Amino acid sequence: MAVKGAVFDVSAGKEFYGKGAPYNALAGKDSTRAVAKMSLEPEDLISDTTGLTEEQLKSLDDIFENVYKKKYPIVGYTAQRILNDDGSPNSGFKPEDQPHFKIKDEF
Repeated sequence: MAVKGAVFDVSAGKEFYGKGAPYNALAGKDSTRAVAKMSLEPEDLISDTTGLTEEQLKSLDDIFENVYKKKYPIVGYTAQRILNDDGSPNSGFKPEDQPHFKIKDEF
């Protein structure tokens, strides 16, 4: 699952994110808006944060930092994080500078 453009391996939490589990709807997509709103509604299972309240954005940052980054390894990034709005590569993006990301030889 992805939050804020970081893709997390949540397989260690299969009781939460696996098939039939309570948060399975979040798996396999960038669920940033859903995490911010504490929602499992299909329309919230997107990366767009437009129109979220300050409280929701604060909650998103807190959950991102204190739950996902601490509990699950980052295994990649969505195009939203590594590309500019026009689709060109974001020259400022460096995987080695990203939080908790380890570059493996097979990549």
